[in-house]
Amino acid sequence: MLLIKCPYCEEERPELEFRNAGEAHLVRANPITEQSDEDFAAFLYFRQNPKGLQFERWRHIHGCGRFFNAVRDSVSDKFLTVYKAGEPRPDMQPQLSPAPAELPVTKRSPRTKKVEV
Repeated sequence: MLLIKCPYCEEERPELEFRNAGEAHLVRANPITEQSDEDFAAFLYFRQNPKGLQFERWRHIHGCGRFFNAVRDSVSDKFLTVYKAGEPRPDMQPQLSPAPAELPVTKRSPRTKKVEV
């Protein structure tokens, strides 16, 4: 089970106390009445969903009930940092670990079939 730290309660709690509320830092175009249906549908339904770092909104529903933002690695499902709603997006470059060195590729010898005589 994941433990998520609420930046308001300042406690790590089980993931069952939280709900994901989608992508963070989305900005709605103003005025909305002047948007085409296609542009509004793209804003409402389509998200980036990249592999790796995700900036997400979460809500501590069984705690303080407040929304906050989190940076989560979608590959490892690890939360890198959490921050209060309304705060600017953190610069994640210093926290990212350098890419692991590539291991040399070793060739395997082909397997020979055993033949019964």
